[in-house]
Amino acid sequence: MVSKTKQGRPNVMTIGWGFVGILWGRPYFIVAVRKSRHTHRCIEATMDYTVNVPKRGMEGILQYCGTVSGRDHDKVKDLAMRLGKPRKVSSPIILGCPIVYECKVFYKMAIDPRILPKKIISEIYPDRDFHTFYFGEIVACYRRRGKS
Repeated sequence: MVSKTKQGRPNVMTIGWGFVGILWGRPYFIVAVRKSRHTHRCIEATMDYTVNVPKRGMEGILQYCGTVSGRDHDKVKDLAMRLGKPRKVSSPIILGCPIVYECKVFYKMAIDPRILPKKIISEIYPDRDFHTFYFGEIVACYRRRGKS
């Protein structure tokens, strides 16, 4: 997933929780981002993101982007990733990914710990670092062929 800072610096994050479907008569890609993450701040600044489905051979990129914070590192530069211009949002796309979803945040919902089962809080949120669900309306979705 790619978002960007208010200043325009790209931020890449590996997402573990994502949902695709139709809601309110529109297509959505919903992502869950913890409030402590740099990505949370980026999405809040721009209210859009791209979801870039990786191909085989990108496992190292996924590992790095899932464990290193964009707050402290320029992951794009560190990994020499090539980014491209999106069609309908401000956040860039990752060149080389075969499928791209461009999403504009239509709605967001923070997890309410008061109604979350205690077992989930103790297992998933022991530090009380709850997720925000971003309902990204898919405004463009396309398949990219080749290396670019």
